[in-house]
Amino acid sequence: MTDALRPMAKPRLYEQVLERLRTYAAEGGLQSGDRLPPERDLAQRLGVSRASVKQAIVVLEVQGLVEVRHGGGTYLVRDSLDAEPVEHLVERRRRLPDVLEAREALETKLAELAAERRTDEDLDALRFALSQMADEIAQGAPGVEGDRLFHAAVTAAAHSSLLAEFMRSIADQITESRNESLRQPGRPARSLTQHRAILRAIEAQEPKQAAAAMRRHVRTVAKVRLLDWNPDDGREPVD
Repeated sequence: MTDALRPMAKPRLYEQVLERLRTYAAEGGLQSGDRLPPERDLAQRLGVSRASVKQAIVVLEVQGLVEVRHGGGTYLVRDSLDAEPVEHLVERRRRLPDVLEAREALETKLAELAAERRTDEDLDALRFALSQMADEIAQGAPGVEGDRLFHAAVTAAAHSSLLAEFMRSIADQITESRNESLRQPGRPARSLTQHRAILRAIEAQEPKQAAAAMRRHVRTVAKVRLLDWNPDDGREPVD
């Protein structure tokens, strides 16, 4: 039976608020560092509840477009509020736990093997990656490229062609989880510190310590704002 005449979905109210905020930012020429009006003012001007405004702000925060400073307002992180559609965000939230679970299983073993098998060339690649990440962070960037290089160097140092193939098969999903993690406030510096602990264990050829350090790191990566967001909270609330 055809599904073409199924009931049409009604856009959630917070999604409509999102579109209004994006239009407001574009028409007002808002840029990175500019502040949005307070939630109470937005709710009053848009004729919606504060809960709907708050949910829209949460989505923008999850997308890395705004920074919410407790007691200090909401500020743009980029020069616009344009981002992926909400349904894409929901899909990423759905698959992220599986990606993080796979990362923990694969990368913990890779770190263990790297500690057993690394060569001097492998250590040079790991140190270069950490230097790259440190330079990026010092310049105010999240360190995404240095992070990518470090995990790639750990994979190479394990000298396991099959595990490396598994990692390549989920490379796009790993990139998503990396970007989600490094958007968290204070996370880039913390990740760099954890990477250094992993490197020390690999340098010392201590497989168990390397695996434990990688496991701690990946579990930190798993703590992202996106997983705290519940899209079902976007149903039109009652004040």
